[in-house]
Amino acid sequence: MNILLLLVPISLVLLGIAIASFVWAVRRGQFDDLDTPAIDILRDDPQPVQPGDARDEVRDGG
Repeated sequence: MNILLLLVPISLVLLGIAIASFVWAVRRGQFDDLDTPAIDILRDDPQPVQPGDARDEVRDGG
């Protein structure tokens, strides 16, 4: 019976922390865009720069 007097307040504190964390995440916009991260994995990587490429010469200053 005495352990309940310890566990109930601890669980209420943890519940309060979880709710506060959720509210913080919602206010910071963590759940605004749920579709883009799933689509980003399907995009192709940019092509690697080949030596002698025009973009490579501009980057080297020559």
